[in-house]
Amino acid sequence: MSVKILIVDDHPLVLEGLKSLLSESEGISVVGTATNAIDAIAFLKSNEVDIAFLDINLPDISGIELCKKVKDQFPEVKTLALSTFSERAYVSRMIQNGASGYLIKSSSKEEILEAIDQVQAGGYFMNVNFDQAAAAPTPKTIPFLTRREKEVLILIAEGLTNPQIADKLFISVTTVNSHRQNLLMKFEVSNTASLIKLAAGLGLI
Repeated sequence: MSVKILIVDDHPLVLEGLKSLLSESEGISVVGTATNAIDAIAFLKSNEVDIAFLDINLPDISGIELCKKVKDQFPEVKTLALSTFSERAYVSRMIQNGASGYLIKSSSKEEILEAIDQVQAGGYFMNVNFDQAAAAPTPKTIPFLTRREKEVLILIAEGLTNPQIADKLFISVTTVNSHRQNLLMKFEVSNTASLIKLAAGLGLI
């Protein structure tokens, strides 16, 4: 079974380059390309796609918006952000909107194939070097977490419920709940799924 890929990018060079690079790879088939969000959504409505590569800069709406639309309308399609940016803010927003990873356009063939493997297997892939971007202030820096919050975060990521976490850490369910609320507040997210995605994207879990 080959992995079906849709590439959404408004740069013909990127589209063609990525398409030819992937078409030479075993177990991968590029089933379509689109240069804007409207065409991408239309394609997804009538075709089977496993992974959609989304450019962050699209002519109609941003890839960040498109990512959210794809997740809402086609939850089974995994998305990988494509960008020339390495700002942490973009990465965080794509991850919050459901992206399974983030690829810089200058990525090597090996990195792109590794990203497809990892995302297809249900994992995350990031090849953004945050050190380059760390100097610029961005809205999404890694929040400061207490030791206990880190422990709770890791257990949440493992899928444990509040009572299970309470048992494991010998604390009350109320305390676990307040740690969970603090984590949501510190990461500026509204639910556990977004919290896990963002923490994974920032390399915390």
